[in-house]
Amino acid sequence: MKASLSLIVSLLAVTVSSKRIHFQKETVRSSCVRCCGPLEKPASPYRLSPSHRMASDHPIYAMPEIKPKIDMTILKGSKGEQGERGMPGKTGKAGPIGSVGTTGLKGDKGQVGIPGNNCKQHYAAFSVGRKKGIQSKELQTQLIFDTEFVNLYHHFNMFTGKFYCFVPGVYFFNLNVHTWNFKETYLHLVRNGEEVVILYTQPSNRSIMQSQSVMLDLSEKDEVWVRLYQENRENAIYSGEGDVYITFNGYLIKAAAEGSD
Repeated sequence: MKASLSLIVSLLAVTVSSKRIHFQKETVRSSCVRCCGPLEKPASPYRLSPSHRMASDHPIYAMPEIKPKIDMTILKGSKGEQGERGMPGKTGKAGPIGSVGTTGLKGDKGQVGIPGNNCKQHYAAFSVGRKKGIQSKELQTQLIFDTEFVNLYHHFNMFTGKFYCFVPGVYFFNLNVHTWNFKETYLHLVRNGEEVVILYTQPSNRSIMQSQSVMLDLSEKDEVWVRLYQENRENAIYSGEGDVYITFNGYLIKAAAEGSD
């Protein structure tokens, strides 16, 4: 009985020993096996050598490829010198007009200015008449007046029958006469010897009042007067004794010193 048991034990020992030897050989022949999770994909067996594919039935993983990374900042050189300034570019288009800004704060009160000139008003006016009629016997006859209604600052000379301009500016002049019966009436309003306007009436059997007006821009020392002009017929104007039928008027509208506001 003991001999049988010893034989059985010896056989089992030999069997176990042979299996260990076979396992060790298989272990030596197999390659490295990665023991990671099942989600990782094994390397393709076609990329391994035949010896590796035959070494084991377990999934085989390829070794990772290592690429060196060079830090370029350590290879940067020193800063170079500043280059020459380039040519200016073309002027760009004007931008759109901006919106109006808000009203600023009120500034401080300014200083008092220097005193100005006193406001000076300029006047010139005259109104004269003649009580006696006159008939021209010469080619040109100066009309003299014998009645003075208004003669401001005596700018109208009663002896010469002329108005003298002392205040340059724009003036208004008016002439009124009474025609002589069956006589021609021909008068000139004259400035500095040159006729400006004419008052004319043909001979008639009626007594008629005639009038002529004009505005003139006079300079200082200009002269204005009235003269009778005889052409082919007798030239005359009528006025009754004690009555005034002939008048000559003028006044300043705007002085040149006042400007053109």
